[in-house]
Amino acid sequence: MSDLRKYISKRKARDPEFAKDYDTGYQEFKIGIMLKMAREEAGLTQEQLADKLNTKKTAISRIENHAEDIKLSTLEKFARALGKTLEIKVA
Repeated sequence: MSDLRKYISKRKARDPEFAKDYDTGYQEFKIGIMLKMAREEAGLTQEQLADKLNTKKTAISRIENHAEDIKLSTLEKFARALGKTLEIKVA
């Protein structure tokens, strides 16, 4: 286990408020990172992707950095613009 994972585990054990919000925050952060990685993998800048979606670079940045309240339709458009499909899984 990495030092970061150890720290998170210990912090969750001693701080219920941190533990409660951590997993939700992590999932929101993870979605933005996945979108950014997909864009970069497609070889597009934020500006190029924005052009494909008829929006502004700031909108792409906002999606990648604050994906906590993103619409499913926006995710689908994002994926299509990258030449990908959106898959959703409930586990």
